[in-house]
Amino acid sequence: MNEWFAPFDSPERQKYIRESIHGSDGLLLGRTTYEMLSSYWPNLKNNEMDVAAKLNSMPKYVVSSSLKTSLWENSKIISIDEVAQLEGEIQVEGSSILAESLMKAGLVDEIHLLVHPVIMGTGKRFFRDEMHMKGMELVKNEPIANGVVLLCYRRK
Repeated sequence: MNEWFAPFDSPERQKYIRESIHGSDGLLLGRTTYEMLSSYWPNLKNNEMDVAAKLNSMPKYVVSSSLKTSLWENSKIISIDEVAQLEGEIQVEGSSILAESLMKAGLVDEIHLLVHPVIMGTGKRFFRDEMHMKGMELVKNEPIANGVVLLCYRRK
């Protein structure tokens, strides 16, 4: 993580992330991202980074067929079919496989990406061939700092 995160961090980037989390009514996560986040954030008790309290208290929905229990406060395992019933500003963090499923189902209104100026290994492609961006348009292309760019796509 330090190779792509730390060298490109900035007060502007941190502010964007904080405002994004505080503007959200809930998180929608795939199993892998849920397991990663739920092993870290619940251990923070002093509102670290000015987001820990929000992340720990907000509703979290986990789309998984293999996960049987969700121990992180206010988290619930749901099916992909239940996603359309969620209300409010629901954000997906990470969870590329889930994001692809949501795109295929037409359940994505906006995509916000922070692009860092580094290429690492082969990695996982976010925009795979199966993830059609038809119907989405680039509505924001904003440099943040240290070479990081915010891209926002919105459903037409």
